[in-house]
Amino acid sequence: PTAMASQLELTFRQDAQLTEVMRLRVKSLQQRNQRPQDGEKLLQPQEVVYRLDFSQQNLRFLRWNVKLSAPGKITITGTSQLWTPDLTNLMTRQLLEPAGIFWQKPGEDKVQCFEADAQEFGERIAELAKIRKVMYFLLTFEDGMSPADMNCSISFRGS
Repeated sequence: PTAMASQLELTFRQDAQLTEVMRLRVKSLQQRNQRPQDGEKLLQPQEVVYRLDFSQQNLRFLRWNVKLSAPGKITITGTSQLWTPDLTNLMTRQLLEPAGIFWQKPGEDKVQCFEADAQEFGERIAELAKIRKVMYFLLTFEDGMSPADMNCSISFRGS
């Protein structure tokens, strides 16, 4: 009998430093009264940068594990950009489709999502893990949701 392939759960971790650097970029443009570059995606107040660190490269997407401790909505958008700390100019074209959208209605404890998009997004992340050690995401917190209200990870099957 063959051994079961290992299951790996990777947690989205907030990248406070990168979030701060991107917020400073917005502030600096405002202070100097400058316009962003063409196609530049500026970080909005309700957006926070998160990262996934891949300890293995060969993964198969299994499922999202999203827990929300309050009603609200989060949108998880992947980026195709390999950021370095001095490269905060994120271009809109570097945002991946589809985004993962998860929400919880008041009085319910089940988190809902657009299944097909979440599935496709998870598979894309597994695909990108083959060539990445780390991947960055923009998380948008809406309807009163904040980073403290969310716990999010993805389960993969490793080979």
